[in-house]
Amino acid sequence: MGYLLVAACASLAVWLWLTLGQGMFWRTDTRLPPRHTPARWPSVAIVVPARDEAGVLPLSLPSLLAQDYPGEAEVILVDDGSTDGTAALARRLADARPGLPLTVLSPGEPGAGWTGKLWALRHGIAHARSGAGVRDHPGPGPAPDYLLLTDADIAHEPDSLRELVCAATAGDFDLVSQMARLRAVSAWERLIVPAFVYFFAQLYPFRWINRPGARTAAAAGGCVLLRTEAAVRAGVPDSIRQAVIDDVSLARAVQRTGGRIWLGLAERVDSVRPYSSLADLWRMVSRSAYAQLRHRPALLAGTVAGLVLVYLVPPAALLAGLAAGRPAVAWAGGLAWLLMAGTYLPMLRYYRQPAVLAPFLPLTALLYLLMTVDSAVQHYRGHGAAWKGRTYARPGDA
Repeated sequence: MGYLLVAACASLAVWLWLTLGQGMFWRTDTRLPPRHTPARWPSVAIVVPARDEAGVLPLSLPSLLAQDYPGEAEVILVDDGSTDGTAALARRLADARPGLPLTVLSPGEPGAGWTGKLWALRHGIAHARSGAGVRDHPGPGPAPDYLLLTDADIAHEPDSLRELVCAATAGDFDLVSQMARLRAVSAWERLIVPAFVYFFAQLYPFRWINRPGARTAAAAGGCVLLRTEAAVRAGVPDSIRQAVIDDVSLARAVQRTGGRIWLGLAERVDSVRPYSSLADLWRMVSRSAYAQLRHRPALLAGTVAGLVLVYLVPPAALLAGLAAGRPAVAWAGGLAWLLMAGTYLPMLRYYRQPAVLAPFLPLTALLYLLMTVDSAVQHYRGHGAAWKGRTYARPGDA
């Protein structure tokens, strides 16, 4: 019981530090920064990589085509070897309603050393920079001022692009990214999805990322507004072509080359992809969890030990202390668990979930621990980061 007291006190100390010293990661009020209407609306190319997205495209693509944007804008959907008719469906959706012009590209299988998404982005960005898109005037035009990189499962409110551009121009940001609100409808989604964003913010506190001269860098790949000049300067996507965690790698590349970045939670950008079963969510997390640890066994061991100490020790100490009549152990574990649940409440409110889910965060953390271990196991079995029929056995992050 003495060892459990030490562990419980250590966990409590960690939670005190996380609550007060980790960039207030648990707060959910980091939304788009102050913005104003630019003197001239910059041109924007919206680039959408898509692989077998026929199931969600009717919910997402029309929202992009319907953007209420005063400047010049176009949508470029890059069909990444789909087998479900994604490209044809995209054209039908564009023909069915007026809106922004749509170009559909099919570049073929990824080149050696490329992940599929970044291969698609490479061709979409190259097409946009060539000025070969649909314009108000005949012939090639200038490259767009900005690129909106957004996933095929992301739906945008009609003013989303306008608000992103206003934020980027007002703050002179090279990259503005919003973490789309993921779907949290099924029982498993409600248990796992809010925690996914909570853990991400704990690793990459938004306030640290957004302050001038920041050394922490991250982005949310579902919604990234990127200044074209910054993309050229950072050499993206070529410089991060093997990255499985492409959004964080993109932000680091932009920051390394002097770009200013901003990341926050979205209010009007939502993911429409369903994760109805635990298996779906498991694949979503495990495909990149070990890549996040740079495929290092020591980091894996440290992560497992950290998850146990921070998330599993508090409830174990509380229950064991009460059962054994050791109030010091119970108090230390209970206070740590209370801090854990309390810092989770804002994220649950953001996801419109009941507060009763907060005490279950240790269970969710246990699932993430198992997903991370499974990610490492799959890596060493040669399966690597498997996604939609492709396997990246040894991905490398920038």
